[in-house]
Amino acid sequence: MSARTLFEKSNAGGLAEELAQQYRSAFYRDPPPGERRSWMNSLPALGAVLRDAELDDVEVLIEQKLPLASLRADAILAGSHPTTGRLSYVVVELKQWSAARLVPETDDLCLVKGRGNHATLHPVAQVRRYCDYLQDFTCLLSDEEDLVTGVAYLHNAADQDIAGLFGMADAKAQLFTDTTRGALIAYLRTRLSPQSGALEADDLLGSPTAPGRQLMRVAADEIIRGGNFRLMDEQQVAVSLVKRAVDRSRSSDQKEVIVISGGPGSGKSLIALHLMGHLGRNGRTVAHATGSKSFTTTLRHVAGQTNNRIPKLFRYFNDFEQVERNGLDVLICDEAHRMRLRSSGSNAPAWDGNHRRQVEELMDAARVPVFLLDQHQVVRPGEMGSVEDIDRAARARGCLVRHVDLNNQFRCGGSRAYEHWVLRLMGLEAGGPVPWKPEQNFSVLVANSPQEMEHYLRAQHEAGHTARMTAGFCWPWSDPRNDGSLPEDVAIGEWRRPWNARKIAPGAPASSLWATEQGGFGQVGCIYTAQGFEYPWNGVIFGPDLVWRSDMWSPDKTASRDSSLARTPTQQFDRLMRNTYKVLLTRGMAGTVLYSTDRETQAMLRSLITIGTEEGS
Repeated sequence: MSARTLFEKSNAGGLAEELAQQYRSAFYRDPPPGERRSWMNSLPALGAVLRDAELDDVEVLIEQKLPLASLRADAILAGSHPTTGRLSYVVVELKQWSAARLVPETDDLCLVKGRGNHATLHPVAQVRRYCDYLQDFTCLLSDEEDLVTGVAYLHNAADQDIAGLFGMADAKAQLFTDTTRGALIAYLRTRLSPQSGALEADDLLGSPTAPGRQLMRVAADEIIRGGNFRLMDEQQVAVSLVKRAVDRSRSSDQKEVIVISGGPGSGKSLIALHLMGHLGRNGRTVAHATGSKSFTTTLRHVAGQTNNRIPKLFRYFNDFEQVERNGLDVLICDEAHRMRLRSSGSNAPAWDGNHRRQVEELMDAARVPVFLLDQHQVVRPGEMGSVEDIDRAARARGCLVRHVDLNNQFRCGGSRAYEHWVLRLMGLEAGGPVPWKPEQNFSVLVANSPQEMEHYLRAQHEAGHTARMTAGFCWPWSDPRNDGSLPEDVAIGEWRRPWNARKIAPGAPASSLWATEQGGFGQVGCIYTAQGFEYPWNGVIFGPDLVWRSDMWSPDKTASRDSSLARTPTQQFDRLMRNTYKVLLTRGMAGTVLYSTDRETQAMLRSLITIGTEEGS
């Protein structure tokens, strides 16, 4: 919409409800109260600034989604430069803050009046990252300098109330308050002409996007040289909190525990690898630990190709049962939802008090323990990693706990709307299944058969977009035959394919490397080889272990071939199955193809997803 329309609609009072309707349509839920308040209070302030700057015809893209991410800029102003006539875009971050100060011993974290001790990314750092991200992934802008700048506008604050925040501003991103409203008007006039910005907005919206980077392919570079991934919003908050805790750890009497929670694609492993590299390059002792053989093996493999000493830094949770207390500066516990009750022996409680729980062992191993987790990814009996468990253990040890929630901030690739859709589909979020509304940058399709699924995914794979097929663990998993070939255990009618290789087999990657190495497409992956990984195209086969009956999911333990679930009570089995399929369904970054072996379940999926693979090809 034009700046004139923004001013008129925001002051008439209907714009906030219009945006709320768009939010519901996109995310299958009501917008948070904070979003509504921002639309009601901040957008009129922006509209008034543009009116007073006499930029009525500049185009305003509100809540503009950045390419290949779920991240949204509050507004992007589109138009032409007043001197050169070239494309010119201004990314605007709007804040309702009345007062804020820097977190002590940091330069990019703020404490905002009225929000307690919750650290927030400095608004200039935030908008600068938006500008850089927009240029990195928008082909129209990637080879040009000075086309994109940013402003953070704290329209409720006076200069003296945020005095400590001004040091971060530069030519790329600037900070304005109510006190400097006139300076903001003058600045916008230097970046945008009063001419219509409709064409420039269309150019931006229509520009091809640069391909996203898959983390595992550049993991070694991220550790050794710092890589090229940009940390956004709460990702940077998490990293800065860890760095601050490390700097304070040798002089402080109280240990800090950092707990970072987020769904698939929110950047948990990116944070982990960034910290590994930064801390190691700065002389700190750091190790990375998981409870996943596939994930740790892959990290060792890809990092070890560049430096054969790096794999030793990637460990398992149970490696820290008998290590020196505080022997590390930082222990990064990735995939912490996979923690067990204890590292050795039975998972039964240790009533005599002689054994520490695994979460306590990990906490004791480092001056700064960092836990990264997604509570919807608990898929096996005995896995107990949750925010509440970590909090209890930390407080029992007198530790200070700091939380960072990535769930509402960022989704690298994939689709945040699709993730919410999956949560509702699997009954992990209230409201029940709803029809999928097609998106421009993420595809959801239903195949009529496994042959059709494989054909569609093979076409994507051969076009250079990595694809994998996964399934519920409903078929036997056999060792390779004597001649080294893989038995075609996954049999659905006439279609037969092998699971990922249980042991070394010619032409097939080891099971731990199935998700990332060449040759993985010909086999079907299961939860244990897919969890923790992402790839552009994802196929999911619902097996008979979880079927749809009438209006709810119905688990069938007799259909499962997963021996770890054999003695699981039905209610727990049901939850673990729904978590399992949620994990399988959220591996794709560009699209997902679904198929069920059960007729009623397939009909339910068809009723929710209008596009099949025959139409999507």
